[in-house]
Amino acid sequence: MREFRLRLSISPAEMMLYYRGDASVLLATARDGTSVQMPARLLRPHVTAQGVSGEFLLRCDDRNRFLSLERIAD
Repeated sequence: MREFRLRLSISPAEMMLYYRGDASVLLATARDGTSVQMPARLLRPHVTAQGVSGEFLLRCDDRNRFLSLERIAD
């Protein structure tokens, strides 16, 4: 299993791009410098009125298939 720590700060306006389907993939840089690409729909459980903000732990299997996305800090 692979784990990536991500610090995300996405405004409500930016999140609307994902909800409308104008953008479907999120690109982020993990704390270790690894570039991570994931479907934006994975963020839906974490969206608030302020958008998406905080530190997240993304877990993938050895083939980089999604296992979980957990918010671990503000």
